Amino acid sequence: MKILVTICRLLVGALFIFSGLIKLNDPLGFSYKLQEYFSYDVLDIPSLMPYALGISVFVVVFEVILGVFLLIGYKPKFTVWSLLGMIVFFTFLTFYAAYFDKVKDCGCFGDFLKLTPWQSFGKDVILLVLILVLFFGKRHIKPVAGKFGLTLAALLSFIACLWFGYHVLMHLPTFDFRAYKIGDNIQENMELPADAKDAIIDYKWKYTLNGEEKTLTDRGRGPQEYDKIIGVETEVVQEGDVPKIQDFTIESETEDLTEHFLNMDKLVMVVSYNLDKAETDGMAKLKTMAEQAKKSGYTVMGLTASGEDKKQEVKSTYGLDFDFYLCDEKVLKTIVRANPGVVVLEKGTVLQKVHWNDIDELEF
Repeated sequence: MKILVTICRLLVGALFIFSGLIKLNDPLGFSYKLQEYFSYDVLDIPSLMPYALGISVFVVVFEVILGVFLLIGYKPKFTVWSLLGMIVFFTFLTFYAAYFDKVKDCGCFGDFLKLTPWQSFGKDVILLVLILVLFFGKRHIKPVAGKFGLTLAALLSFIACLWFGYHVLMHLPTFDFRAYKIGDNIQENMELPADAKDAIIDYKWKYTLNGEEKTLTDRGRGPQEYDKIIGVETEVVQEGDVPKIQDFTIESETEDLTEHFLNMDKLVMVVSYNLDKAETDGMAKLKTMAEQAKKSGYTVMGLTASGEDKKQEVKSTYGLDFDFYLCDEKVLKTIVRANPGVVVLEKGTVLQKVHWNDIDELEF
């Protein structure tokens, strides 16, 4: 039992630290996922949506701290009870999301590793078993140092987590796993590779022929002879590959300008998913930045999901001499974790990307 507890202790502690740090690298992204869970279509508790960022930071810091506590043997009773409570809750959540097909990606490992809800549920069930071993064998969880050393390690871990979370919120995630990271080409990520797998779908046709009801399963052609098609059901046998980027567009009121802008040699994109929620300090920095960029030969434009009236209001308020174009809000939240943020492109390749706090660091 002692050996089994030690193995489970190492596995659970390492996984909680890793999973927590991945999400702590991008707490804003995890808060967007929590908002999805809190929405009407999933858990139907929209009253929690305004507090998603605070909950996000608390959950991921607590996750890392529990992993550290477990590995160093600090407060084992509190640690094991907390781990059990957390994993029971997340096992229920992932089962609910998977069974009712509410959420396509659980967000357990952020953008680093995408898991389907059923995969995430399976992972949580395994973790639940490991944590139950720890729960019933907690007497074997021994501290690795003296009381002062454990307290110091726990305190330093907590401070380090808070500092890291604050740092990435005030700047950008230290590690960017999204399809808009520096060095990526947006056009290339909008295309499928040559070896991409096609989706395989079974079509189950129900029809009548000579007054007799029949069924046929094929890949979409349907029955060649029939009196009447009663209905058809589909079943996905194999999911097809999809591009890394699917919904990125740059649109005016009348036309799609995506290709036009992405083919430019020098382009600065100001990204604000919602101009009503944009940070005023950040918006105030845009005028000077845009003037410097234009002097260096760059085209400056904005992307937002806000309406035309708000676009004109913002241009007037902050004296901005560039136009805002339309893009999906979820896409803009993915491009840059800041409101506003700035992305510098060359023929669709991301050269620079900064939080509004770091606009002064842009090089033109």
